[in-house]
Amino acid sequence: MQEIREWLDTLLVDAHIADEWMPWVRLLILITGLLIVSSLAFWVTKRVVVKIIYSFFQKTRVTWDDILAEHRTFDKLAHMIPALIVRGSVPMIFADFEWIQPFMIKVADVYIMVAATFIVLSFLKAGEFLLSQSAVFEGKPIASYFQLIRIVLYIALFIIILSILIGRSPIYFLSAFGAMTAILLLIFKDTILGLVASVQISANDVVRVGDWVEMPKFNADGDVIAINLHTVKIRNWDKTITAIPTFHFMSESFRNWRGMQESGGRRIKRAIFINLRSVKFVDPEMRERFKKYALIADFVSERQQEIEEYNRKEGFDTTQLINGRRMTNVGVFRKYVENYIRNHKSIRKDMTILVRQLPISEHGLPIEIYCFTNTTAWVEYEAIQSDIFDHLLAAVEWFDLEIFQQPAGSDITNAVRGGMMRTMEEV
Repeated sequence: MQEIREWLDTLLVDAHIADEWMPWVRLLILITGLLIVSSLAFWVTKRVVVKIIYSFFQKTRVTWDDILAEHRTFDKLAHMIPALIVRGSVPMIFADFEWIQPFMIKVADVYIMVAATFIVLSFLKAGEFLLSQSAVFEGKPIASYFQLIRIVLYIALFIIILSILIGRSPIYFLSAFGAMTAILLLIFKDTILGLVASVQISANDVVRVGDWVEMPKFNADGDVIAINLHTVKIRNWDKTITAIPTFHFMSESFRNWRGMQESGGRRIKRAIFINLRSVKFVDPEMRERFKKYALIADFVSERQQEIEEYNRKEGFDTTQLINGRRMTNVGVFRKYVENYIRNHKSIRKDMTILVRQLPISEHGLPIEIYCFTNTTAWVEYEAIQSDIFDHLLAAVEWFDLEIFQQPAGSDITNAVRGGMMRTMEEV
């Protein structure tokens, strides 16, 4: 460095530069040369050295270095080389201006720390992507932990920059921050809550990326696409995105459909409402008709034999349908529904299959079907459920039953018209 200054001084003397202007001209030339050298170093590092490193990584057999190349992790090194050159040249360039030397050294040191921090952050980004692709961390909130590390790095960078500019030890600022704990807790309240929630979510396996969750409070119903330190992002079924603060998944109730998806079966739980006026005992003529229905032929015969033996033993007068035990059309229909469900190819036979009566309401008698399909895919599930109820709704009339529904405009019109016709006939 000293040789460069002496050579430059010789050139300036030969150029007959006045002594009072010589330090300024020398400073201008040295700064210009420094900019040229730094720019050249930046270009060589980014276009040549880094490119060679990436080419070497792509030729190796391991895969983790390919991720470093894909994320352009070493691009930030191109900023570090010029920073080091500037830092090393400051004492020589500003030798005639000692009053500005400390400031320029601090600026160079700050630039080096910023460049080093961004290099570390680029490695963290590649590491986050690498871990997120690992089966071990599948569904884990990896992004939350890396966000926390980034926050810590930014705080550390801020403290180091202050210590460089002010000339104090970082410990001084840490002790000062201790007195500001209450303020920091208030400022970073959401971050702290998000961090605690992320740890609890990961430890308890509450929710994973890819889970179907439902949180009515936030009108969220869809797949989890990201779990971050501050938010959990959900893609709803209408393709909108809902961002929910992470800590709400530990303080609010929500439904996670993962268990259903992992079980391989999705529940059908729906009722058919029977008009109570259509419920009746099964007479002999109706019984003979039921025996022709393949799904319940054996049931009707065996059930009738059991009933006849019971009534004969008890001595009931069976000439009247109300005496003794009798089958009802709704009971036979319920058995038909159960057999139909059990013989359906898309229903899981190893899971609960139940057809039951629910309490009578103003809508009639509910016959509830409770079973599980052999698929969890939404479209296939809805198709299976619709096919089952299409058949059952059409089969109701074969048991002399009626489906209950609220009277519509045409129902009222037909009732009035029928009443008027009867009145006219009577007249």
